[in-house]
Amino acid sequence: MLVVTNVISIICLAWTLHGANLGELRREIVHLDWRWAMAGMVFGVLVYAIQAWRWQLVLKPVDSIPLWDFIRSIYIGLFANEVIPLRAGEIIRCYLLSKWGDIPVSVSLASALIERIFDGIWLVACLFLTSRYVHLPREFVAGGYFLVALLVVCGALVGLAMFWKQPTLDYILGAKWLSWVHTLIEDLHLIGHSRFLYYAGLVSLPYILLQVLPIYGMLRSYTRLHDVPVYASFVLMVILRLGAVVPQAPGNVGTFNGITVLGLHLFGVPYPVAKRFSIILWAAMTLPLIVVGFVAVVISEVNMGEVHRSARD
Repeated sequence: MLVVTNVISIICLAWTLHGANLGELRREIVHLDWRWAMAGMVFGVLVYAIQAWRWQLVLKPVDSIPLWDFIRSIYIGLFANEVIPLRAGEIIRCYLLSKWGDIPVSVSLASALIERIFDGIWLVACLFLTSRYVHLPREFVAGGYFLVALLVVCGALVGLAMFWKQPTLDYILGAKWLSWVHTLIEDLHLIGHSRFLYYAGLVSLPYILLQVLPIYGMLRSYTRLHDVPVYASFVLMVILRLGAVVPQAPGNVGTFNGITVLGLHLFGVPYPVAKRFSIILWAAMTLPLIVVGFVAVVISEVNMGEVHRSARD
């Protein structure tokens, strides 16, 4: 899996760099409207505080964990995603929260899966809306169908765990011999029968939509793309989120660029311009998260190597 993702990323990155006229990139960076660029980067960092709040809502019936623990877990996980392949940060953030919040890792992982199901539902809705106004390549449409299938499977499993009769599940899953299974089922029942689950589902919509703002800010900062319609930011957000469903290389480098180029080309942007902007957008959305995540690592006194090994085990 690691080899495949790295090969795909390298191919996409090579395609992005080929014919991009990189000699113009430095001049374009200097002439960015840095007011818009800084606003975009700030929003790109702050939007994940909403994810932390949503995660807290999901787990509120299980335990009262301070919001700060969710925030630092999220940003450390994002830092890990940018430097470790295959989105290892998703597991790391769950491990850290279970450690700081004193809850089972299995419950933390299940809550993260619930988050992603909410994201997937709203993302499919956004993709459907996009397809009504923009002719998307069939690869993106196929990705949407794949996401729907994934949502049905994961949603059914989580739904059974949350709403089926607890004694029956305990018997089927062998909870009599595995105490962690019983704890997981018990906590999922608490989550499923709490109003906070529905609050978290509603919060997922602004969380998704606000991810348009970093892209919009960077588009506004880049003078060559002032003629691109405002809704292009929404389209780019949707297809970039869709592309991120599959685990990729660190920071989604390569695939992020390729998807951005294809998305901008839908609006008639020449490939060289789209390729250079994809590099700027990737840097603007990745480097601030690395910096903030590193600060969170230092403040929390986390040993990333040790945490990665523990989470993997």
